[in-house]
Amino acid sequence: MDKVFGVTFKDGGKVYNFKTNLDCKIDDNVIVNTENGQQYGKVAAIIDKDSVIKKIDTLSDIVKIADSKDYNKYLKNLKDADKALRDARDLVKELELDMSIISSSLNFDRSQLLISFLADERIDFRELAKRLAAIYHTRIELRQVGARDKAKEIGGIGVCGRKLCCNGMLTSMDTVTINMAKNQNLALNPSKINGQCNRLLCCLSFEDDSYTEARKDMPKMGSKMDTEIGKGEIIGLDLLNRKCTVQVENERIVVDLSDKSKK
Repeated sequence: MDKVFGVTFKDGGKVYNFKTNLDCKIDDNVIVNTENGQQYGKVAAIIDKDSVIKKIDTLSDIVKIADSKDYNKYLKNLKDADKALRDARDLVKELELDMSIISSSLNFDRSQLLISFLADERIDFRELAKRLAAIYHTRIELRQVGARDKAKEIGGIGVCGRKLCCNGMLTSMDTVTINMAKNQNLALNPSKINGQCNRLLCCLSFEDDSYTEARKDMPKMGSKMDTEIGKGEIIGLDLLNRKCTVQVENERIVVDLSDKSKK
């Protein structure tokens, strides 16, 4: 009977579900079938089959548990993919294409060479693909990626002083919106809310649900509130500490709303 395992293709990468009747264990290296040919990966999770029973027939197969021969082939593919990266960058310069090559990878059966690149506009890369195919004798796929994908691939240190989340703990790139920054009462200063990729910080999404929940029974900015020194206008909100700043004529007073809720 088929069992379901979560497989990842690189450390910290997204986990994909595959089925097999093999007895796989966590950290086993395996060969799997994908829509782009065979891939070399690692078992990262044992999946409760009942949770995917309705779609188990749509899952691709784990072909085998990798052996030393497979591992050596995998290492050779990594070496050749690194060479392809250098060749692609040299060809981009030669062909004077306005694009930046980010990464390259060969699938396990060498049926496809995937080249990821960054560009501001659409690029006619047909000649580049033709040249690469002549060198590596396989199908070439060039994929245009965004600035966040580049940061995930290259890595770096964020404004918090820690490793970029996209390059470390995140396994998927969720949508981040300016409304998340507004929801957290952050100053909309690009130098404060943008990351190394010059896009909105991924971490804005981490606490968005908590701030949304905290707002539910909080007053709105600009609304009126009665205080111990009179009625005034709310000019500031501290959502997590449940406090608000109220302007009463020429005075400002901080009201602790958690105290009000206890009464």
